[in-house]
Amino acid sequence: MQAADLEALVSRPMPYGKYKGVLLADLPLPYLVWFARQGFPKGELGRLLEIVYELKHNGLGHLLAPLRKR
Repeated sequence: MQAADLEALVSRPMPYGKYKGVLLADLPLPYLVWFARQGFPKGELGRLLEIVYELKHNGLGHLLAPLRKR
């Protein structure tokens, strides 16, 4: 994980599905858990979804708050 990944979580929207348009950092944990069980998509999107899942699953989602203010 790199700083650019964290910046992407607070600036990049989900490109498809039920939560299309919602920032990756704002996706609800149950949706991320579903991806964790079914398998994350391939490529950069899957890697970013996995990062936000790990942050939220471990109660660290609040660490993204300072990045939102930029």
